[in-house]
Amino acid sequence: MTLWLILIAVPMLFGLYAQFRVSSAYNKNLLIPSRGHITGREAAAAVMESAGIHDVEIVRVPGQLTDHYDPANKRLALSEHNYDGTSLAALGVSAHEAGHALQHKAGYALMKVRQTLVPATQISSGAAQLLIIIGIVLGAKSLGGIFLTLGAVALAVICLFQLVTLPVEFDASNRAKAQLVNLGILDRDEMPGVNETLDAAALTYVAAFVASLGSLLHILLILSGSRRDD
Repeated sequence: MTLWLILIAVPMLFGLYAQFRVSSAYNKNLLIPSRGHITGREAAAAVMESAGIHDVEIVRVPGQLTDHYDPANKRLALSEHNYDGTSLAALGVSAHEAGHALQHKAGYALMKVRQTLVPATQISSGAAQLLIIIGIVLGAKSLGGIFLTLGAVALAVICLFQLVTLPVEFDASNRAKAQLVNLGILDRDEMPGVNETLDAAALTYVAAFVASLGSLLHILLILSGSRRDD
């Protein structure tokens, strides 16, 4: 029971806290307009143009915090509030996504590794929980042990992907923060709102990694216990 609390319940609570924090920080800074009144789209374009990037399409997508950069298609997608918004949150998130475009152009090694892991991670994400459930139902000492082992492999792939994601996301935020000031898009005294938003967003990636790692360790302990009993 104690191990379950440490490996599953605590990471779950951490994840909920991270989601609350990013929602709170984003919604708070969404209400604070930037002095320059530049939109998120314009900020992302300026950041990319400063690096000589002119072939990335910037598009509006529905939803909140659905922003992402697609390196395969050179497409930067901004959610509606960020695409048209002039808030500190909108500029921070938009510049962060442009930071990924800067990584792509610079050939940032860890971004390449993450992209290589995407297909395997997509398969693993869809299969991990099903394999684990089947393994638990069948029992770790019987055929279920095979399913649990396969589930553990899938979780390991997810953990690796999320581990590589951490420095990629941190680096994109650092690039964004620097460019927002260097290009004069924001004044330095406006940066606390951007920092709060991006730092909270980064915490969600940490929480996702911790949760996956906890689940992996939990399954490995189950398998280890079943082998000792044999």
